Amino acid sequence: MFHGSTSDEATMGACQRMRQTRTSEAGKRQLRLLVVGGSEEDFVSLGELLAGTGNGALCLEYAASLEEVLNQFGKGSYDLLLCSYQSTDNVAFQVLRQVRQHVSGVPLIFLSDPVNTDVIEVAIQTIAGQHAAPSQFRDTYATHASAFDGRSAERQHLESDEILRKLWRSVEQMAEALAIMDGSGVMEYVNPAFEALTGYSRQDAIGQTLGILKSDEQAGDLYEEMWNTVRSGNVFRGIIMNRKKNGETLIIEKVLTPLRDGSGEMTHFISTFRDITERRRLESELQQSQKMDAIGRLAGGVAHDFNNLLLVISAYAELMLDSLAAEDPLRRNVAEIMTASRRAADLTRQLLAFGRKQMQLLQVLDLNKVIGEITTMLPRLIGEDIELVFAPGHDLGKVKADPIQIEQVVMNLAANARDAMPGGGALTIETATVRVDESYVQRHSIVPVGDYVLLTVTDSGQGIAAEDLAHIFEPFYTTKEAGKGTGLGLATVYGIVKQNGGFVWVYSEPGLGTTFKVYLPQVQSQSSEVSITKPVESSPRGCETLLLVEDEASVRQAARQFLTRSGYNVLEAIDGEDALRASREYGGPIQLIITDVVMPRLGGPQLAERLADERPDMKVLFVSGYAENTILQHGKIDVRTRFLQKPFSLKTLARKVREVLEASEASALATSSRGSRGSG
Repeated sequence: MFHGSTSDEATMGACQRMRQTRTSEAGKRQLRLLVVGGSEEDFVSLGELLAGTGNGALCLEYAASLEEVLNQFGKGSYDLLLCSYQSTDNVAFQVLRQVRQHVSGVPLIFLSDPVNTDVIEVAIQTIAGQHAAPSQFRDTYATHASAFDGRSAERQHLESDEILRKLWRSVEQMAEALAIMDGSGVMEYVNPAFEALTGYSRQDAIGQTLGILKSDEQAGDLYEEMWNTVRSGNVFRGIIMNRKKNGETLIIEKVLTPLRDGSGEMTHFISTFRDITERRRLESELQQSQKMDAIGRLAGGVAHDFNNLLLVISAYAELMLDSLAAEDPLRRNVAEIMTASRRAADLTRQLLAFGRKQMQLLQVLDLNKVIGEITTMLPRLIGEDIELVFAPGHDLGKVKADPIQIEQVVMNLAANARDAMPGGGALTIETATVRVDESYVQRHSIVPVGDYVLLTVTDSGQGIAAEDLAHIFEPFYTTKEAGKGTGLGLATVYGIVKQNGGFVWVYSEPGLGTTFKVYLPQVQSQSSEVSITKPVESSPRGCETLLLVEDEASVRQAARQFLTRSGYNVLEAIDGEDALRASREYGGPIQLIITDVVMPRLGGPQLAERLADERPDMKVLFVSGYAENTILQHGKIDVRTRFLQKPFSLKTLARKVREVLEASEASALATSSRGSRGSG
């Protein structure tokens, strides 16, 4: 009915008109009426309606806001408040509520639409005390006042009920768990989300404290800090380890808020719970993966540098052994040096495997066939007191992997299982084709959707403690006694699986055995078997001219000395630029170039490309201690036939040199290097 702001001119005009339209008796006090809410136009209209009301002088004034009302009362008292009240206008009601806190004893009337002037006339005459209200006016006033008060109370009641219903539905249907506690921390209410999250029903929880959720995994000082915070009047926010009714651990993002009454006293506490257990698990998986990647890069880098040192040690030991007579007692000492260097080389290969830097000879494999051959050797590894079961999957998909690496994976998992079953037991190896879908990805965030071949290795051993599970794939981490393990077995498994684009998960509980699940990406092409021949201990000789390019002086000198002893004419160069110079200065034919891949100034593949036109008949052999991916970044190299991975023995070098020299391709260097143009 009434909207807008106050106007002094409108108020003064209303007072003036009302004085002019009435005959004021001498000595009569002027009655002051304040209209709360509404617009100036409605205020003026109301003044005109009341112009003939009452026998005394009236002053009708107007205020639209709380500030204006309080300001008006600051200037003097009022005899009657006339308040606009409509369903779409809460201004008057809000102002009235505030006024009643500051001013008491002032009668009020809620104005109807249209305005009933009879009720206002009765009120004015009653207040003025000129005469008793006529019975018809009294009855009319009582009727209208009761109707107005009843309508206002009913409307307020309905609105309050609706607000309460909305609040109740909101709390009952909210996604986050909520509990309301009294001042002593005893729960008086929990919502359905609390029941679903914790497993405690409303009947279980009400009357209990939050202590029913307390977990032994959470330090007690955090609970103390939480209650000290809220009892001091502040809001607590934090991450807390809780426990479900069934004993499962919950990681909760908790907010605990004190609730105050109208006087400001804390009477209750409200707590909300957001379950972040799954989020923390995924974060932990990601952090673990990143940590393993970082350790892998470090391990791979150390292994590469160590390879060059091992190559020097083993090469000079071989040279010394070849120079000693068969009956020389020093041969035993030298043989021990060579044995130690080979064992060290095996360790570096494991580090390279963990760091995904091991050289691969990738083939499309039938995992059933590969593992079937491996299982014929496993009984000698695991012992007769362990039962070995191999359950090959039907219609198994193909994988692209290095068969030697697959053998390493199975052997290391079998050795780990053997150590977990000192009194005997069962070792089961299974294969299957599986499809990783979105539901699995949600539980294991770093696994992409796709088709995989699953290799499962299960033992009935002692199991792995929960505190060790997060570390078992880390290099040099072992739970075995000192001297009984290097801590590289499972690290090697992890590195090989990751290098092949797969994933490995472990499931174990103390006393219940352990299961390793290895997922390898499935490929569609058919198997292309490549026979792997074991090296023999022969050292073939030759008489060709070789160009040896190696930036590590000690490695270069040992190789040159050995190749010279083997009958070859050896030209030396310290890097690619030096090799170009040596090639151009040498007038005779050069049958083979042996070059490191990664060198300062000019690398091996770029060197081969530049020499291809100058010496098209010269063949090439690349050597490196770096990983395949790093090598291929420097050019297109055939890692199967024209590559030798460091560290290698001098006899292995001699055999590889003969293999490349006697290859059927007539122009190996030209083919290899021209194929690499533009790639590096």
